[in-house]
Formats: sequence, structure tokens, C-alpha cells
Amino acid sequence: MTASLWPTGLGPVACVVGARPNFMKMAPILRAFAAHDPPLPALLVHTGQHYDRDMSDRLFEELGLPRPDINLEVGSGSHAVQTAEIMRRFEPVVDEKGPSAVLVVGDVNSTLACSLVAVKKGIPVVHVESGLRSHDRTMPEEINRVLTDQIADRLYTTERGAMANLAREGISAERIGFVGNVMIDSLLGNRRRARPPGEILAAAGADAALLAGAAEYGLVTLHRPANVDQPETLEPLLATLREVSERLPLVFALHPRTRAHIERFGLRGLAESPRMILLPPQGYLEMLGLMAGATVVLTDSGGLQEETTALGIPCLTLRENTERPITVEEGTNTVVGRERAAILGGVDEIMLGGGKRGRVPELWDGRAAERIAADLGRWLPRRHGPGGN
Repeated sequence: MTASLWPTGLGPVACVVGARPNFMKMAPILRAFAAHDPPLPALLVHTGQHYDRDMSDRLFEELGLPRPDINLEVGSGSHAVQTAEIMRRFEPVVDEKGPSAVLVVGDVNSTLACSLVAVKKGIPVVHVESGLRSHDRTMPEEINRVLTDQIADRLYTTERGAMANLAREGISAERIGFVGNVMIDSLLGNRRRARPPGEILAAAGADAALLAGAAEYGLVTLHRPANVDQPETLEPLLATLREVSERLPLVFALHPRTRAHIERFGLRGLAESPRMILLPPQGYLEMLGLMAGATVVLTDSGGLQEETTALGIPCLTLRENTERPITVEEGTNTVVGRERAAILGGVDEIMLGGGKRGRVPELWDGRAAERIAADLGRWLPRRHGPGGN
């Protein structure tokens, strides 16, 4: 059925990205908007929260994202400073462009900041990836998730458990749509373009001889403040990873935050195991290739928990909780925390028995963005029409 024409005078949807995970989620949404009948007009706003310009440019190119219509160039800062500065710079954009809605993804500071500006201006907020909960209020992302969901007008979820979380928080079912996972849209759309691990190591100038003759390796990422900001936490984690590398060669993609703290705390020796390859931050296609070829992924990243489940790769989450429980209940993820015995035991189990097999969750089929575009194409004209809800 052909959708009704976009009403004359109804502004574009302001689509906000701020940090690396947002790019992977927004790329399929913008493609689905363009493919919708009729196309849904979009205004791409980059807050500049992810302030590595080279990496941002590379991700935009790899994901086929159009250049941002507006870049707020906010850069780094404390949570309060960054959130406030995004709000200050985003408000004039809203005033000038008159968007029909502000669409935000995920749980970064840009997500909450732009949502606050929109709701105070009476502009509908659309939140993609709603309802995920770690139930750990010490995580800044958890605060961003909870508050954004409370003020959003349209909430799209990746799993049915997220819908239950929203219901417990008093959000009516009429505001919620279960659409699937746009992160997996990107993964499935780019899987064949993933770069081979050997090629990645050679390009980075790494010693690929470490993996020569080894059919297996582990991939490591660490960036959460709870894991890397304090030496009493980071040092034993690195020591445990060094032990893991004695069982299984490791490729460690170092986040700038983690690298800085390793240097600051004098832990370089722990991170330079003879069987651990340290890489600079990687592009999307490189990380996809490294994940797909890994025996196990050890990470504190929420996105990697989802991507490894979609790829069928065992994942050990180095946190005490996860906001993505479906990756544990149905997927390949195991939450092992930070304790040495649990981490080493998880690696041994995977090496001996292959780890959890899992299955791909419901609606993680590469069409989540299409569902979002179809729903918004119906909902937004009604929302802005006479007596809109």
C-alpha cells in the first residue's frame, strides 16, 4: 500500500548522532527514510560528541552515511558540560529548521540532550533502542536511557523484554513499537564487506606472525569508565587478559580512553604481552572482520554483545550486568564480571566446548529500519494533524 504524501509544511525529521555507536544505528534509518514511499525528509545533525574527526569521517564513509547537514562540534567534556553544551548549540537548530520530530538513538549524552531541547519546544521525540535497562544507576548511559524514554513520544524497541521494562515504568503501550535492532541492519548489510583479520593486522603494522599457524584468537575491547578509569580495576583486568593470552592469542583494539589510562597508571608492560596485539581504534568494517573471525570476544561494549549474538560468536562481557539481557538469554553472551577465575573459566569453556551457540533474536532480520520508517510515515502526519496524539 502506498503511504500518504508527506504533508506540505511538515518539517524534516532531525536525526541526531553523537558518538560512534550512533552512526551504525542511524545509517540504515536514513536509507529506509529515503526508500520510503514517499521519502521521509531528514536533517542529519552530528553533535560532535565523538570528537575524533578522522575516525568519524571514516565511519561515515564506510557506512554510506551522508555528510551531516549540521555539525555542532561540541567535543569532549564532563557529562554535565557536554550535555549542556549540546543543548545550547542544538536549540538554535530546532528554532531555525522547525523539525517535525527529533529522532535519537541509543543512550549517549547527545541522546538525552537533544531530547530535552525538543520536548521543551513541544517537538515530538522519537527514541530508537528504547527500554534497555542494566538497572545500574551508576552507569551514565542508564540515566540517559531512563530519562529519554520518559519524555519520548514514540519509542522503538529491539526486544520484547524492553517493552516490559517500559510498561513497568508507566509508559503506555500505544507509544511503543517493537521493530527489531537497527544495529543488526548495519551488520547484515555490511557483512560481506568486512575486512579479513590478516589484512587488518598488516595495515596496522602489527606483528601478524603472532597469529601465524594459530587458527584461533580472541578479540578484546575495553572502554567503560568502571573498567578503565581506576588503576585498582584496570590493573587486575589487564593481568587477567595477559593470562588469557597465554591460552589464546589476543587482538586488543585500544580505545583512546583506555590507552591514556594505561599510560597514566604505568601499566604498559601488562598490556604488551608477547601474545597480545595492540591495535589503534578500528573502523566499522575492520571491527566486523575481527569479530567474525574471533574464537571469543571479551568486551564491555553493549553493541558488541549484540553483534556477536548476530554473528554466532561467543562473547564474554566484562561487566557485572548488561542492559541487553536477550544476548544472554537467547544469544552467545555470558556476563562474567571482572573476576579472574570467571574470565579464565569462560575462556577455557569456549576453547574446550565451543561456548554458547545461541540463536538470533526475534526481528533481528535486517529490516528494523524499514519498520521504523513505515511507522513514522503513518504516525507523524497524524501526530501533527488536527487533534494529533
